Amino acid sequence: MVISGCKFTYNMLQRLNRMTNCNRILQRAVLHKNVYPARKSENSVQIVRKVTIMSPFTVMGIWGVTKNNSQDEYKTQIATKELLTKADTLFDQGDYRGIYNLLSNYKDNKDVEILWRLSRAIYKMSEMASDVEGQKLIYEGYDLLCMALEIQEDHYAVHKWMSIFLNSKSILEGTKTLIKESYNIKKHMLRALELKPGDATLLYMIGCWCYEVASMPWYQRKIASIVFAEPPTSSLEESLSYLENAEKNDPNFYSRNLLMLGKTYLKLNRKEDAIKYLKKAAEFPAKDDEDQRTKQEAQKILNSI
Repeated sequence: MVISGCKFTYNMLQRLNRMTNCNRILQRAVLHKNVYPARKSENSVQIVRKVTIMSPFTVMGIWGVTKNNSQDEYKTQIATKELLTKADTLFDQGDYRGIYNLLSNYKDNKDVEILWRLSRAIYKMSEMASDVEGQKLIYEGYDLLCMALEIQEDHYAVHKWMSIFLNSKSILEGTKTLIKESYNIKKHMLRALELKPGDATLLYMIGCWCYEVASMPWYQRKIASIVFAEPPTSSLEESLSYLENAEKNDPNFYSRNLLMLGKTYLKLNRKEDAIKYLKKAAEFPAKDDEDQRTKQEAQKILNSI
């Protein structure tokens, strides 16, 4: 009976190996247990029994955990994808509070795709909030983006929105802070553009940064000369090159890019070009309050020319 039992155990082990399709590493591990030297007091039956107890459970445990982990990971990926799709749909609908309520529950997951979308919605909410509430939202979004940067440095949307929040945060903290952070704001924009070349919105943002620095009033330049050994510099020509590239890559993508082109051309005394883009901005089909304000500003400038 002992011999018969050994043969049965051996056959079961062989079947188990065939059923689970163990890889070579796992087979070597099982084989290692088969040849592991026993104490002199152990006979051959005891050695086989040791293998019978250890090997099948080890094999099934490894494959069971791997299979379960893969399934869980797949389910998580599908759930996250559905969550992000819903958030993007809400953004297109202008339901920023809906995005906030949806994604806030998942911010502790430390998923970069969730964090930057949540911060984007927070920024949009801050534009429509009271001064006190808007300030709280700006700091909340900024903190989320700091977390996202620590998780993943090479994500263009994180750098893009970090530059926007850093600019808004600096405005809240005063002119000196805004000037002090100007290099960091541009650094994040350029990093984002490096990660996603040709992005029209990023080109517009850098063009605006150049325009503001080139148009900096004397008192701000004086502060900048105190804060920096070499204050940030730019020119209207540099601003124009970014704005023109933005429009070239995505014509009529944004009412404010048309407005900024008109204003930059006007400062460069290119009146005909300025009127062309100011008219485009004034006739732009408004989709929101920002477009409406842009149209009014463009028309006001046209009336003054």
